[in-house]
Amino acid sequence: MSKDYSIAADNDGKPIWKFLLSELKPKGKILTPFNIISVPVILLGIVLIVIRFWKGIGSITNLTQEVPWGLWIGFDVVTGVAFAGGAYVLTFMVYILNMKQYRSIVRVTVLNGFLAYVFYAGALLLDLGRPWNVINPIIGNNFGVNSVLFLVAWHFLLYMIAQLIEFSPAIAEWLGARRIHRILSSMTVAAVIFGITLSTLHQSGLGALYLMAKEKIHPLWYSEFIPIMFFVSSIFAGLSMVIFEGSISHKVFFKQISEKDHQAQTGIILGLSKICAGAMFAYFFLQVLVFIHERHWDLINTPMGYWYLLEMLGFVFLPMMLFFYSYRRNNIKLVRIASILTILGIILNRLNVTVIGFRWDAAVHYVPSWMEVVVTLTVIFTELWIFRWVINRMPVLRDAPSWAKHHE
Repeated sequence: MSKDYSIAADNDGKPIWKFLLSELKPKGKILTPFNIISVPVILLGIVLIVIRFWKGIGSITNLTQEVPWGLWIGFDVVTGVAFAGGAYVLTFMVYILNMKQYRSIVRVTVLNGFLAYVFYAGALLLDLGRPWNVINPIIGNNFGVNSVLFLVAWHFLLYMIAQLIEFSPAIAEWLGARRIHRILSSMTVAAVIFGITLSTLHQSGLGALYLMAKEKIHPLWYSEFIPIMFFVSSIFAGLSMVIFEGSISHKVFFKQISEKDHQAQTGIILGLSKICAGAMFAYFFLQVLVFIHERHWDLINTPMGYWYLLEMLGFVFLPMMLFFYSYRRNNIKLVRIASILTILGIILNRLNVTVIGFRWDAAVHYVPSWMEVVVTLTVIFTELWIFRWVINRMPVLRDAPSWAKHHE
């Protein structure tokens, strides 16, 4: 028997190592605007990351003992995880509620969520003073099981594994591994149920991290309901990112998408806009109840009060009405505008809780250094590079091979 381990005939029967080497070759144009902008940023970011681990976190950040969490936590982790919420929402809709009209975008959404969690977990390592201690919750060394951080750490780890299992049939199809594909496909529903449970817990868990900072967060953004607000907002945050990314992907990867899926895009976007409008209404209503209950009327006529009104009216109420109106009028352009406003609103809200409204009354307020910004852009650009590499090679947007459809 030959020991020349090869993959299925779908990939020309090449030995697997030759196939993987061939897949590393670039596809498409090299000198694109995205490549020209992203490559220098990534190279500079790698240098800064090396300096961070060589000379310590204080060498490239403006973090202090008083403000130990900054842009890398507030944007890379807390904000990024909210945008990855589309994965658990869509898998719930498709696999649990059996809303088959959204099945065509499940894989790309799960891929985006998985990459987001992997890279934001990496960003978390950058923020830890002793990153090697990140393994402590896993091996049972010096941790408190009642700590919210302990729960979030385990949620992150387990959810990344669940998302990898959800996406793994696409990897098996890429490799032409039919037997493995059959096994992985049978695990999908269980992974989805497990992943949805974990995701709902850690979306609120990230908000719960700030419950202990009552004296440090501005009263307009602090309440005991932060975990609920983080969870509810992750629903429309994730779906808005799905709308935004989906609109770009349909233009960038146009040739990979079947005519049937192209025609279904309008209905999918309008359906998601309806869900976003409902979730944003629930969020806005809860925020109003919290505001009235906390009796913060005296804080409205202040600079931070005006900033709060801008967030709530300009980036929650306005896009909510745009989502509702665009759904009723079948206006795709307005849906996309509403999704962009919602994305900006989520960024604003998470940064208000974690950075802008955190120690807002301090004599010297934390402002991220340019090096922190570059490292953040490096994380985002690297994630986009890998996202593009996967899309161009695996059946994510394009149809799965005919043999794989029998395993669904």
